[in-house]
Amino acid sequence: MNATLPVEHQKALTCVQGYLELGMPAEAVRELKALPEVLKESPIAVEMYVVVLIRLERWKTATTQARKLCRLQPGLPAGFIHLAYCQHETGQTAAARQTLLKGPSTLHKEATYFYNLACYEAVLGDLDSARRHLARSISINKRFLEFARNDTDLAALHPELKH
Repeated sequence: MNATLPVEHQKALTCVQGYLELGMPAEAVRELKALPEVLKESPIAVEMYVVVLIRLERWKTATTQARKLCRLQPGLPAGFIHLAYCQHETGQTAAARQTLLKGPSTLHKEATYFYNLACYEAVLGDLDSARRHLARSISINKRFLEFARNDTDLAALHPELKH
């Protein structure tokens, strides 16, 4: 948790995180809505809210909050990854691709960035680009190979990802 926050705020955010880990997103939303206004606008609370909304598949609100996170932390990857994911899930895959490509250079250290780009490129039909991005993702974090083997967005590459 963020050591610069007052202890009571850290506890509230810890409760939100606990509810998320327990698979109780509705309770996490209640906790987030009960936060003091000043804390609701903090990057950590906004990001938690985005994660909860994604779990609840509340794409429109998640998109709005992800955009807010991008504004609050324009040099960090999380908001851009979340925003692109929301766009993709609502059928705006080309926009999702652009969101990632126009994001901060800090994204280029993230396996998730390359993995999501691979997914978006595959869905958009650019399999060569999808292969390159997937290979980069796997080179950063080997776990992404297992994710790829089961991801319907990457179905066209599944024959190449044999066990």
